Amino acid sequence: MISMNNQPIFQQQAIPGIIGGLGPLAHIEFERLLLALNSTRGACGDRQHPIWFLINATDLPDRTQSLLGNQPSCVPWLVKYGKILEVAGADFLVITCNTSHGFYNLVQPQLNIPWIHIMQETVRFIKLHYPGLNRVGILATDGTLQAHLYQDSLTAAGLTAIAPALNSELQQDIMNAIYHPIWGIKATGVQILPPPIHILKTAIKWLESQGAELLIAGCTEISVALKLLDKTSLIAIDPLEIMANLTLDLAFGYENIPEISSPLK
Repeated sequence: MISMNNQPIFQQQAIPGIIGGLGPLAHIEFERLLLALNSTRGACGDRQHPIWFLINATDLPDRTQSLLGNQPSCVPWLVKYGKILEVAGADFLVITCNTSHGFYNLVQPQLNIPWIHIMQETVRFIKLHYPGLNRVGILATDGTLQAHLYQDSLTAAGLTAIAPALNSELQQDIMNAIYHPIWGIKATGVQILPPPIHILKTAIKWLESQGAELLIAGCTEISVALKLLDKTSLIAIDPLEIMANLTLDLAFGYENIPEISSPLK
C-alpha cells in the first residue's frame, strides 16, 4: 500500500509512469480518462485518484518519420525517459502513442520496469469482449501500419486486420487528418476542425465496405476525433480507454503487473 504521512490513498499498490506529449493531446486525453473512469469506479475526491508520474516528452522525433527512416531513432529518448520514470519510482510504463510501440523491442530490454504494450492489450480486450467477431478495421499512421503493429497482434490472435493500403489516397487523407499543418488534429489540438471529421467518416465507410466489424482507433488523435462522429455500424475500440482502465487495474492491484517480456516477434 502506498501512503503519505502514513495515510492510505485508495489502496494504491503500484505507480504508473506515463510518457506523454506524443502529440499534444495524447496524455491530456489519457489523464482525463484516468480520472473519469476512476470516478465511475467510485472515487470521490483527489485522494482517491492514483498517483502517477508523467513526462511531457515533446522533444522526441516524430514517431512515424522515425520509423520510416526520415528522422533519428526515437529509442534514445524513450529509454532516457523510461529510466527517469523508473528512478522516480514508477512500477510500470505506459506510452500514450500508438506509433511509439514500433520501438518496443529496442526499448524494453533497456528498462527494468515493464512497458505495457497497447496493441497486445487492445487485442486481448477484443478477444475477451467480442469473441464472435473477426474482421477488425484499423485507422492509424503510416508508421503504425508499416510496422504492422496492430496487424501482427491481430493475426497472432486469429483475427483479420483490414486497413487502407500505404500510399493509397485514403491513407494519405488519414495522414493529413492527423498531420496537416493548418487543420490537422495535431495542429489544432482540442479544436477538431471539419476536414479531419469528413476524412474519418469517409475512412469508416470504406472499412464498412470491406466487411469490418470493429474499428481500432490506432492513433491518439483519431481516438479524440472519433468521439465527435455519429455512431456507425462498426464497434469503435479506443486503445487509449483500454489502457486507462488497465492502468487503474494495475495501480490498485486488481491485475498483476506483467513480467518484462521477451522482444515481440
